[in-house]
Amino acid sequence: MNQMTGTQIPEEDRLRADLYNFMGLILSGPPDRMLLDQCAGLNGDDTELGQGIATLAKLARLTKPATVEAEFNRLFIGLGRGELLPYASYYLTGFLNEKPLALLRQDMAARGLARADTVFEPEDNIASLMEMMGAMIAGRFGSPATLDQQKTFFGKHIAPWAGHFFSDLEGAKTSVFYAPVGKIGRAFMEVESEAFRLSGT
Repeated sequence: MNQMTGTQIPEEDRLRADLYNFMGLILSGPPDRMLLDQCAGLNGDDTELGQGIATLAKLARLTKPATVEAEFNRLFIGLGRGELLPYASYYLTGFLNEKPLALLRQDMAARGLARADTVFEPEDNIASLMEMMGAMIAGRFGSPATLDQQKTFFGKHIAPWAGHFFSDLEGAKTSVFYAPVGKIGRAFMEVESEAFRLSGT
């Protein structure tokens, strides 16, 4: 699927989409040297979100790809399973491949989205949901989603569980590099939830 050209979205939405896409990327697999170098160049402010970004940048400067890969595997893959199961179905029902996944697939089909042939994980994993939200905001697969469409998707598929997942990631016993990723995600979900609440749509 190609990036749409000529689609103008407000700067604030472009930044939101960029952060969703970044979260999707960093949670989809262990970062390589290039992504670690990009993380190392980030700057954060005094907000909780900014503090998470600053900590992540510092760790990225000190961390080797092999170290992060081992951490990623302990967190999300493990022997049999990792420390965390990053799926909406699991967080909301205690089981994988449950109703939240079926509802997400219905909404994806309605928007013309489908899981890539090379991806075998259920679509309700946190990385995919972050990527979908970023794509909707930026209009990567068509027209940018309206604020109401964004709010509906976020409210149905992300808000009920993502903050809890990110808190768990922040505090997971094997989290080092991924602890500030959890902090960034948790703070970002709080900002988004509040912004949607105030939007009044």
